[in-house]
Amino acid sequence: MISKIIAEDKIQQVKKLIDRHDKIVIVTHTSPDGDAIGSSLGLFHFLDEIDKQVSLIVPNEFPDFLRWMKGANDVVVYDKYTEFAQQLIDEAEVIFCLDFNGRKRISTMEASIVNAKAKKVMVDHHPYPEDFCDVTISYPQVSSTGELIFRLICRLGQFESINLASAEALYTAMMTDTGAFTYNSDNPEIYTIISELMKLGVKKDTIYQHVYHNYSADRMKLMGFSLSEKLKIYPELHTAIISLSKEELAKYNAKRGDTEGFVNIPFSISGIKCSVFFREDEDKIKISFRSKGNLAVNRISTDYFGGGGHTNAAGGEFFGTMDEAIALFEKVMPHYLAL
Repeated sequence: MISKIIAEDKIQQVKKLIDRHDKIVIVTHTSPDGDAIGSSLGLFHFLDEIDKQVSLIVPNEFPDFLRWMKGANDVVVYDKYTEFAQQLIDEAEVIFCLDFNGRKRISTMEASIVNAKAKKVMVDHHPYPEDFCDVTISYPQVSSTGELIFRLICRLGQFESINLASAEALYTAMMTDTGAFTYNSDNPEIYTIISELMKLGVKKDTIYQHVYHNYSADRMKLMGFSLSEKLKIYPELHTAIISLSKEELAKYNAKRGDTEGFVNIPFSISGIKCSVFFREDEDKIKISFRSKGNLAVNRISTDYFGGGGHTNAAGGEFFGTMDEAIALFEKVMPHYLAL
């Protein structure tokens, strides 16, 4: 038995929008991860199954290890096919905004989505959602947006319309946003959902191999370099950081998604409660925060690095040098550890 987490009035609002409209667009956040692509493709295949004209648009490219999912090659990349993507947005009657809680998270697509005439539905599990959608389905206690999409479809009375492609995508979303069910996954209902997805034909071991056993040799060498040369431990803060410059990434031919999961590796070290990964981009430093227990890394990210997220998983950015970003973190971290 799965509890009815989503409020009934939200379910009815979404049902009316789907029943009354045919042209639907799904969008997700920049640098899409497994939950973003998985939840979006899960909803995409469901809507396609019930004969809706549905398109999926992402701000920029996503990692190759997610391209095995059915429909991945049909995803429209806004930065690459801007004119076509804009046409789809202009013609849309309903836009689903998945796995992001603020307009800035869709980067170059922000103005297009905010100004679109279509009705907008947010489905997300990050705290503090902005009020820019007509319907907001936001439950931070849920493991992933993929789980929320499964719950939404079931509450719409459409479980039978979840085909295998949808089920595989939703499982991928749940698996990747919980680190293969190693965190944010203590709710027994997650495993009830997994059981239902497996009954639809999902082969969870195969999906794990598609996602986690599909990296390049360069990526493995980059990981080794990161641990041997770039890992810094602060014993008194129970904290570890890894930082990689553009030059270091280029040396190992790093592609989008190659550093996925690096931030979690230091938790294998006894006593580490906080892990931070700094990656240099073209014009800024991208930062990933992870923590254990009650250490709220989303507060650090929000207060000093223009980001946000969950208590134990957050992201941010810094406009300056790598040394400046790390120095700021070193300065403020003791305060948050003491809270």
